[in-house]
Amino acid sequence: MKRGVLVTGGAGYIGSHTAVELTEAGYEVIIVDNFSNSDRNSLEGIRKITGVEPKFVEADCCDKEAMRRVFEEYEFDSAIHFAAYKAVGESVAKPAKYYRNNLLSFINLLELMLEYGRKNILFSSSATVYGDAEVLPVTELTPRKPATSPYGNTKQMAEDILRDMVAANTGKLCGIALRYFNPIGAHPSALIGELPRGVPNNLVPYITQTAAGIRECLSIFGDDYNTPDGSCLRDYIDVVDLARAHVVAIGRLIEERNKQNYEVFNIGTGRPVSVFELVHGFESANNLKLNYNVAPRRAGDVTAVWADTTLANEELGWRAERELIDTLRSAWEWECNVRKQ
Repeated sequence: MKRGVLVTGGAGYIGSHTAVELTEAGYEVIIVDNFSNSDRNSLEGIRKITGVEPKFVEADCCDKEAMRRVFEEYEFDSAIHFAAYKAVGESVAKPAKYYRNNLLSFINLLELMLEYGRKNILFSSSATVYGDAEVLPVTELTPRKPATSPYGNTKQMAEDILRDMVAANTGKLCGIALRYFNPIGAHPSALIGELPRGVPNNLVPYITQTAAGIRECLSIFGDDYNTPDGSCLRDYIDVVDLARAHVVAIGRLIEERNKQNYEVFNIGTGRPVSVFELVHGFESANNLKLNYNVAPRRAGDVTAVWADTTLANEELGWRAERELIDTLRSAWEWECNVRKQ
Protein backbone atom coordinates (compact mmCIF):
# COMPACT_ATOMS: atom_id res chain seq x y z
CA MET A 1 0.00 0.00 0.00
CA LYS A 2 1.28 3.46 -0.89
CA ARG A 3 2.20 5.72 2.03
CA GLY A 4 0.16 8.94 2.06
CA VAL A 5 1.86 12.34 2.36
CA LEU A 6 -0.08 15.56 2.93
CA VAL A 7 1.47 18.50 1.06
CA THR A 8 0.17 21.91 2.14
CA GLY A 9 0.78 24.59 -0.47
CA GLY A 10 1.29 21.76 -2.92
CA ALA A 11 0.10 23.77 -5.94
CA GLY A 12 2.85 26.33 -5.41
CA TYR A 13 6.34 26.52 -6.89
CA ILE A 14 8.31 24.20 -4.61
CA GLY A 15 5.21 22.28 -3.50
CA SER A 16 4.24 21.21 -7.02
CA HIS A 17 7.76 19.98 -7.83
CA THR A 18 7.83 18.07 -4.55
CA ALA A 19 4.43 16.53 -5.32
CA VAL A 20 5.85 15.25 -8.61
CA GLU A 21 8.93 13.74 -6.99
CA LEU A 22 6.89 12.15 -4.19
CA THR A 23 4.46 10.64 -6.69
CA GLU A 24 7.27 9.28 -8.84
CA ALA A 25 8.85 7.79 -5.70
CA GLY A 26 5.63 5.84 -5.05
CA TYR A 27 3.91 7.98 -2.42
CA GLU A 28 0.24 8.93 -2.53
CA VAL A 29 0.11 12.73 -2.42
CA ILE A 30 -2.75 14.75 -0.93
CA ILE A 31 -2.45 18.43 -1.86
CA VAL A 32 -4.08 21.24 0.10
CA ASP A 33 -3.91 24.76 -1.35
CA ASN A 34 -6.06 27.90 -1.44
CA PHE A 35 -4.39 29.39 -4.56
CA SER A 36 -3.42 32.59 -2.75
CA ASN A 37 0.00 32.38 -4.41
CA SER A 38 -0.36 29.51 -6.86
CA ASP A 39 -2.25 28.44 -9.96
CA ARG A 40 -4.69 25.61 -10.70
CA ASN A 41 -2.75 24.77 -13.85
CA SER A 42 0.02 23.32 -11.70
CA LEU A 43 -2.30 20.45 -10.76
CA GLU A 44 -2.70 19.61 -14.44
CA GLY A 45 1.07 19.87 -14.84
CA ILE A 46 1.58 17.37 -12.03
CA ARG A 47 -0.90 15.01 -13.68
CA LYS A 48 0.75 15.25 -17.09
CA ILE A 49 4.24 14.64 -15.71
CA THR A 50 3.36 11.74 -13.41
CA GLY A 51 0.34 10.23 -15.12
CA VAL A 52 -1.42 10.36 -11.74
CA GLU A 53 -4.32 12.63 -10.84
CA PRO A 54 -3.26 14.27 -7.56
CA LYS A 55 -5.73 14.16 -4.70
CA PHE A 56 -6.60 17.78 -4.02
CA VAL A 57 -8.53 19.80 -1.46
CA GLU A 58 -9.02 23.54 -1.84
CA ALA A 59 -8.70 24.88 1.68
CA ASP A 60 -6.93 27.50 3.77
CA CYS A 61 -4.61 25.98 6.38
CA CYS A 62 -5.61 28.79 8.75
CA ASP A 63 -9.13 27.32 8.74
CA LYS A 64 -8.72 24.55 11.29
CA GLU A 65 -12.11 22.94 10.67
CA ALA A 66 -11.43 22.76 6.94
CA MET A 67 -8.12 21.10 7.72
CA ARG A 68 -9.81 18.75 10.17
CA ARG A 69 -11.97 17.48 7.32
CA VAL A 70 -8.79 16.65 5.37
CA PHE A 71 -7.55 14.59 8.31
CA GLU A 72 -10.93 12.85 8.56
CA GLU A 73 -11.11 11.98 4.86
CA TYR A 74 -7.55 11.00 3.91
CA GLU A 75 -5.03 8.48 5.20
CA PHE A 76 -1.47 9.76 5.66
CA ASP A 77 1.12 9.61 8.40
CA SER A 78 3.38 12.39 7.14
CA ALA A 79 3.00 16.02 6.11
CA ILE A 80 5.16 18.61 4.35
CA HIS A 81 4.26 22.21 5.13
CA PHE A 82 4.86 24.74 2.34
CA ALA A 83 1.77 26.92 2.84
CA ALA A 84 3.12 30.39 3.70
CA TYR A 85 3.38 33.91 2.37
CA LYS A 86 6.94 34.66 1.24
CA ALA A 87 7.31 38.24 -0.05
CA VAL A 88 9.90 39.97 2.13
CA GLY A 89 8.84 43.51 1.18
CA GLU A 90 5.15 42.84 1.72
CA SER A 91 5.91 41.30 5.11
CA VAL A 92 7.55 44.57 6.20
CA ALA A 93 4.49 46.53 5.11
CA LYS A 94 1.92 44.01 6.41
CA PRO A 95 3.50 42.12 9.33
CA ALA A 96 0.21 40.99 10.90
CA LYS A 97 -0.80 39.28 7.66
CA TYR A 98 2.43 37.27 7.70
CA TYR A 99 2.39 36.36 11.38
CA ARG A 100 -1.25 35.28 11.23
CA ASN A 101 -0.95 33.18 8.09
CA ASN A 102 2.50 31.67 8.43
CA LEU A 103 2.25 30.77 12.12
CA LEU A 104 -1.45 29.92 12.53
CA SER A 105 -1.43 27.61 9.52
CA PHE A 106 1.53 25.71 10.95
CA ILE A 107 0.15 25.52 14.49
CA ASN A 108 -3.15 24.19 13.14
CA LEU A 109 -1.31 21.49 11.21
CA LEU A 110 0.82 20.46 14.19
CA GLU A 111 -2.16 20.28 16.54
CA LEU A 112 -4.11 18.16 14.08
CA MET A 113 -1.12 15.87 13.50
CA LEU A 114 -1.06 15.17 17.23
CA GLU A 115 -4.84 14.85 17.53
CA TYR A 116 -5.05 12.29 14.72
CA GLY A 117 -1.85 10.42 15.51
CA ARG A 118 0.06 11.45 12.39
CA LYS A 119 3.71 11.50 13.38
CA ASN A 120 6.04 12.95 10.75
CA ILE A 121 6.29 16.62 9.80
CA LEU A 122 8.66 18.27 7.35
CA PHE A 123 8.90 22.07 7.51
CA SER A 124 9.86 24.36 4.65
CA SER A 125 12.36 26.74 6.27
CA SER A 126 14.87 29.15 4.77
CA ALA A 127 18.50 30.25 4.85
CA THR A 128 17.14 33.67 5.78
CA VAL A 129 17.33 32.45 9.40
CA TYR A 130 21.13 32.91 9.23
CA GLY A 131 20.93 36.60 8.35
CA ASP A 132 24.28 38.28 7.60
CA ALA A 133 26.49 35.43 8.79
CA GLU A 134 30.02 36.28 9.91
CA VAL A 135 31.54 32.94 8.85
CA LEU A 136 30.87 31.31 5.48
CA PRO A 137 29.71 28.85 4.36
CA VAL A 138 26.98 28.46 6.96
CA THR A 139 26.47 25.14 8.72
CA GLU A 140 23.45 23.98 10.66
CA LEU A 141 25.32 25.08 13.81
CA THR A 142 25.84 28.64 12.53
CA PRO A 143 24.04 30.93 15.02
CA ARG A 144 20.78 32.38 13.72
CA LYS A 145 20.82 36.16 13.48
CA PRO A 146 17.84 38.41 14.30
CA ALA A 147 15.53 38.36 11.31
CA THR A 148 15.59 41.37 9.00
CA SER A 149 11.91 41.01 8.04
CA PRO A 150 8.67 39.64 9.47
CA TYR A 151 8.84 36.92 6.80
CA GLY A 152 12.24 35.80 8.06
CA ASN A 153 11.01 36.00 11.62
CA THR A 154 8.10 33.67 10.85
CA LYS A 155 10.60 31.08 9.60
CA GLN A 156 12.63 31.35 12.80
CA MET A 157 9.52 31.25 14.96
CA ALA A 158 8.06 28.27 13.10
CA GLU A 159 11.31 26.36 13.55
CA ASP A 160 11.12 27.08 17.29
CA ILE A 161 7.46 26.02 17.43
CA LEU A 162 8.29 22.73 15.70
CA ARG A 163 11.27 22.09 18.00
CA ASP A 164 9.19 22.77 21.11
CA MET A 165 6.17 20.75 19.93
CA VAL A 166 8.41 17.77 19.16
CA ALA A 167 10.13 18.06 22.56
CA ALA A 168 6.77 18.19 24.35
CA ASN A 169 5.42 15.15 22.49
CA THR A 170 8.21 12.58 22.48
CA GLY A 171 7.24 9.52 20.53
CA LYS A 172 4.18 11.21 19.05
CA LEU A 173 5.81 13.78 16.75
CA CYS A 174 9.07 13.92 14.79
CA GLY A 175 10.14 16.84 12.65
CA ILE A 176 12.75 18.01 10.16
CA ALA A 177 13.30 21.61 9.07
CA LEU A 178 14.91 22.01 5.65
CA ARG A 179 16.65 25.37 5.31
CA TYR A 180 16.51 26.23 1.59
CA PHE A 181 18.91 28.59 -0.05
CA ASN A 182 17.75 30.06 -3.41
CA PRO A 183 15.49 27.74 -5.44
CA ILE A 184 15.52 28.45 -9.18
CA GLY A 185 14.59 26.79 -12.46
CA ALA A 186 11.67 24.60 -13.45
CA HIS A 187 10.81 20.99 -14.18
CA PRO A 188 12.57 19.76 -17.36
CA SER A 189 9.15 19.15 -18.94
CA ALA A 190 8.38 22.91 -18.66
CA LEU A 191 4.93 21.90 -17.39
CA ILE A 192 5.44 23.39 -13.90
CA GLY A 193 7.65 26.21 -12.68
CA GLU A 194 7.75 29.48 -10.78
CA LEU A 195 4.76 31.69 -11.59
CA PRO A 196 4.85 34.81 -9.41
CA ARG A 197 1.72 36.87 -9.00
CA GLY A 198 2.39 40.53 -9.77
CA VAL A 199 5.96 41.76 -9.23
CA PRO A 200 8.37 38.82 -8.72
CA ASN A 201 10.14 38.46 -5.38
CA ASN A 202 13.06 36.46 -6.76
CA LEU A 203 15.83 37.21 -9.24
CA VAL A 204 15.30 34.52 -11.88
CA PRO A 205 11.65 35.43 -12.68
CA TYR A 206 12.86 39.02 -13.12
CA ILE A 207 15.50 37.73 -15.54
CA THR A 208 13.08 35.58 -17.55
CA GLN A 209 10.41 38.29 -17.67
CA THR A 210 13.01 40.79 -18.89
CA ALA A 211 14.16 38.34 -21.56
CA ALA A 212 10.50 37.87 -22.59
CA GLY A 213 10.00 41.64 -22.91
CA ILE A 214 7.49 41.78 -20.05
CA ARG A 215 9.88 43.98 -18.09
CA GLU A 216 11.94 46.64 -19.81
CA CYS A 217 15.07 46.37 -17.72
CA LEU A 218 16.57 44.19 -14.99
CA SER A 219 18.00 46.06 -12.01
CA ILE A 220 21.06 44.64 -10.26
CA PHE A 221 21.14 46.11 -6.79
CA GLY A 222 24.72 47.08 -6.08
CA ASP A 223 28.07 46.36 -7.74
CA ASP A 224 30.29 47.57 -4.89
CA TYR A 225 30.02 44.69 -2.44
CA ASN A 226 33.17 43.02 -1.12
CA THR A 227 32.91 40.13 -3.58
CA PRO A 228 34.97 39.17 -6.67
CA ASP A 229 32.71 41.09 -9.10
CA GLY A 230 31.01 43.48 -6.66
CA SER A 231 27.58 41.82 -6.75
CA CYS A 232 25.99 39.71 -3.99
CA LEU A 233 26.81 36.01 -3.66
CA ARG A 234 24.07 33.43 -3.21
CA ASP A 235 23.59 29.65 -3.31
CA TYR A 236 21.20 28.87 -6.19
CA ILE A 237 19.70 25.38 -6.12
CA ASP A 238 17.64 23.72 -8.86
CA VAL A 239 14.05 23.29 -7.70
CA VAL A 240 14.02 19.63 -8.77
CA ASP A 241 17.09 18.91 -6.63
CA LEU A 242 15.34 20.69 -3.78
CA ALA A 243 12.16 18.66 -4.29
CA ARG A 244 14.15 15.42 -4.18
CA ALA A 245 15.61 16.46 -0.83
CA HIS A 246 12.05 16.39 0.54
CA VAL A 247 11.53 12.84 -0.69
CA VAL A 248 14.72 11.71 1.04
CA ALA A 249 13.89 13.60 4.26
CA ILE A 250 10.33 12.29 4.51
CA GLY A 251 11.65 8.77 3.91
CA ARG A 252 14.10 9.28 6.77
CA LEU A 253 11.20 10.05 9.11
CA ILE A 254 8.91 7.29 7.87
CA GLU A 255 11.66 4.67 8.14
CA GLU A 256 12.71 6.05 11.55
CA ARG A 257 16.29 6.65 10.47
CA ASN A 258 16.35 10.08 12.12
CA LYS A 259 18.91 10.36 14.91
CA GLN A 260 16.98 12.99 16.84
CA ASN A 261 13.28 13.76 17.06
CA TYR A 262 13.94 17.23 15.61
CA GLU A 263 16.59 17.74 12.94
CA VAL A 264 17.72 20.60 10.68
CA PHE A 265 19.45 20.38 7.29
CA ASN A 266 20.84 22.95 4.87
CA ILE A 267 19.61 22.33 1.31
CA GLY A 268 21.83 24.09 -1.20
CA THR A 269 24.66 23.43 -3.64
CA GLY A 270 27.53 24.64 -1.48
CA ARG A 271 28.69 26.86 -4.33
CA PRO A 272 28.41 30.67 -4.22
CA VAL A 273 27.25 32.31 -7.45
CA SER A 274 27.20 36.08 -7.95
CA VAL A 275 24.28 38.01 -9.39
CA PHE A 276 26.38 38.99 -12.41
CA GLU A 277 27.45 35.36 -12.86
CA LEU A 278 23.81 34.25 -12.82
CA VAL A 279 22.76 36.90 -15.34
CA HIS A 280 25.62 36.12 -17.73
CA GLY A 281 25.03 32.39 -17.24
CA PHE A 282 21.40 32.84 -18.29
CA GLU A 283 22.48 34.79 -21.40
CA SER A 284 24.98 32.09 -22.35
CA ALA A 285 22.64 29.16 -21.62
CA ASN A 286 19.86 30.58 -23.78
CA ASN A 287 21.82 32.60 -26.37
CA LEU A 288 20.13 35.82 -25.29
CA LYS A 289 21.16 39.34 -24.28
CA LEU A 290 19.48 40.95 -21.28
CA ASN A 291 18.86 44.64 -20.80
CA TYR A 292 20.09 45.36 -17.28
CA ASN A 293 21.48 48.20 -15.23
CA VAL A 294 23.11 48.64 -11.85
CA ALA A 295 20.92 50.25 -9.21
CA PRO A 296 21.76 51.33 -5.65
CA ARG A 297 22.06 48.67 -2.99
CA ARG A 298 18.78 47.38 -1.61
CA ALA A 299 18.10 47.59 2.10
CA GLY A 300 18.28 44.23 3.87
CA ASP A 301 20.42 42.43 1.27
CA VAL A 302 23.32 40.54 2.83
CA THR A 303 26.63 40.51 0.98
CA ALA A 304 27.00 36.76 0.75
CA VAL A 305 25.50 33.53 2.02
CA TRP A 306 25.92 29.96 0.87
CA ALA A 307 25.57 26.52 2.39
CA ASP A 308 27.87 23.96 3.84
CA THR A 309 25.91 20.91 2.70
CA THR A 310 28.08 18.28 4.41
CA LEU A 311 25.36 17.21 6.85
CA ALA A 312 22.71 16.77 4.16
CA ASN A 313 25.18 14.96 1.92
CA GLU A 314 26.32 12.54 4.62
CA GLU A 315 23.21 12.08 6.77
CA LEU A 316 20.48 12.27 4.14
CA GLY A 317 22.56 10.80 1.36
CA TRP A 318 21.36 13.69 -0.82
CA ARG A 319 23.26 16.19 -2.92
CA ALA A 320 22.44 18.74 -5.60
CA GLU A 321 23.08 17.25 -9.04
CA ARG A 322 21.73 19.53 -11.76
CA GLU A 323 24.16 21.88 -13.51
CA LEU A 324 23.47 25.61 -13.33
CA ILE A 325 23.35 25.94 -17.13
CA ASP A 326 20.59 23.29 -17.33
CA THR A 327 18.66 24.99 -14.54
CA LEU A 328 18.81 28.34 -16.34
CA ARG A 329 17.66 26.72 -19.58
CA SER A 330 14.71 25.16 -17.77
CA ALA A 331 13.73 28.56 -16.33
CA TRP A 332 13.59 30.08 -19.82
CA GLU A 333 11.74 27.10 -21.31
CA TRP A 334 9.14 27.43 -18.56
CA GLU A 335 8.77 31.17 -19.19
CA CYS A 336 8.30 30.54 -22.92
CA ASN A 337 5.73 27.81 -22.23
CA VAL A 338 3.76 30.10 -19.89
CA ARG A 339 3.61 32.82 -22.54
CA LYS A 340 2.14 30.33 -25.05
CA GLN A 341 -0.76 29.45 -22.74
